[in-house]
Amino acid sequence: MNDSADEPLFSAKPSAPQRLADTVSEAIAKALFDGRFAPGDPLPSEGDIAREFGVSKPVAREALRQLSGVGLIHTQQGKVARAKALTGEPLDRIYGYAIRSSLTRLREANEMRRVVEAGIARLAAERRCAEGVAALERAVQSMHDTFGQPDRFTEADIAFHLGMAMATGNAMIRMQVEGMRSVQREVSELFSRRSNRTPEDWRDTIRRHEALFEAIRDGDPDRAVHLVARHYEAADIASLEVAGDLEDTDD
Repeated sequence: MNDSADEPLFSAKPSAPQRLADTVSEAIAKALFDGRFAPGDPLPSEGDIAREFGVSKPVAREALRQLSGVGLIHTQQGKVARAKALTGEPLDRIYGYAIRSSLTRLREANEMRRVVEAGIARLAAERRCAEGVAALERAVQSMHDTFGQPDRFTEADIAFHLGMAMATGNAMIRMQVEGMRSVQREVSELFSRRSNRTPEDWRDTIRRHEALFEAIRDGDPDRAVHLVARHYEAADIASLEVAGDLEDTDD
């Protein structure tokens, strides 16, 4: 956090009166994304923000409310706002509401994952950032360790796809994948709940993930993209069929 009393904390100043709160919130958000506040750091008080931007306290309060609403800061009555870790949590909540609203939204979200993760797999194989490759390897091992245990296996599956995002070295991609966890959890749980799932089905799932991990680790983007497509054909389509059966049962 900035310790200088003379240097402004935020670089932008409001220009359009009708958008004062928006301008203030954008300037504070920039400081958060630039790392000027670590997670847990206190932000200036409403009064200090108002003085720095030359706005009223209600405008400063509205700016903080906007930032709290999208999950960038934590606010509590009577206390200063604090910076939060930048994650995909707000997006995850939105997707969670959407996919639980109807089977159509779940299918659309799954289609989105297919499109997004093909690009992620290619970039991951091109860049192979060490943190992500290590996370992928751990996730595959976790899949072996949780064989036949749907809940724990689902968490290993989620960790694998986050590892792919980490392997790209792109913070925005990582946030996007974090935001899709609710979609992945729903699909993985549906797939794991199939009454006819055999031990060989479990092994096939692990083998698909192992092959994708190896393609990324070995720097083979084309194979990684191909394996993502195969993974969705074999796993997610089947799970959506289960979801369709569930919907038919409910009718």
